[in-house]
Amino acid sequence: MDAPLARDVERFLDYLKVERHYSPTTVVRYRHGLNKLVAYVGDVGKTQWTALLGQDLRQWIAREHRRGASPASLHNILSAARSLFRWLLREGALKNDPSAGVRAPKMRRKLPHVLDVDEAARLVEIPTDSPDAVRDRAIMELLYSSGLRIAELTALTWRDLDLADGTVRVTGKGNKTRIVPVGSQARAALDVLQAQGGPAEPASPIFLGRAGKPLGAGAIRARMKAWAQVQGVDKRVYPHLLRHSFASHVLESSGDLRAVQELLGHADISTTQIYTHLDFQHLARVYDAAHPRARRRKT
Repeated sequence: MDAPLARDVERFLDYLKVERHYSPTTVVRYRHGLNKLVAYVGDVGKTQWTALLGQDLRQWIAREHRRGASPASLHNILSAARSLFRWLLREGALKNDPSAGVRAPKMRRKLPHVLDVDEAARLVEIPTDSPDAVRDRAIMELLYSSGLRIAELTALTWRDLDLADGTVRVTGKGNKTRIVPVGSQARAALDVLQAQGGPAEPASPIFLGRAGKPLGAGAIRARMKAWAQVQGVDKRVYPHLLRHSFASHVLESSGDLRAVQELLGHADISTTQIYTHLDFQHLARVYDAAHPRARRRKT
């Protein structure tokens, strides 16, 4: 690996961590892609970023494709390269972006899985006959009520929550803060959880494990999977499924894509637009079932 280029990559990754507050997972993903780029640049005998051409990057993407990289992986590594080049341009180390005009293979956009309204209600309305069940009910109610990411949920402290106002302050990707509503059922579940634990310091995590430590994402996933079996929800259940379900159900009822974007904390509305496809599927089912000229004849 070329040392000067590798040093530039490390400086860029430090910038993402320190100044942009990227999550460790995102930084690892960027490092993976950029290490591949640096290796390729060395393989073709170039030692400076300024020597790179668009054709070089197209050949790099083609090589990774031949090696079995999926379209999603190719999009990720090319995105990392573009971010690096934009940073190098700002730093004055590049005058032109070699990735301009370079495209990864088209990627089929998968629609997210969602629970229907009845399934979501059945999942979250668990019997609260133990301290752990009280906590788990509050977790699932809040995930579904407010569309939180799992990392946002596990980072919450009591000072982030305003039960009287029905809001929660969330720190999302890029260290961006947003305030989102908390529904009445989630507020009730959190009230019970708070009463169960007694007075808590404002800086204390809301969701604790048995040892008094913050409950981790892995433990929450395992608890949700177990509750899905108990509640008879015959789908693969995981925290982000409740976020998808939240977005789909709010959009289905309101039709307000911008509001859903704000609630989810998406920087780009194109990320939120995937839920419009889910909404259309619902409308299409209603149409097929209700319109007299759309109904299919029974055989």
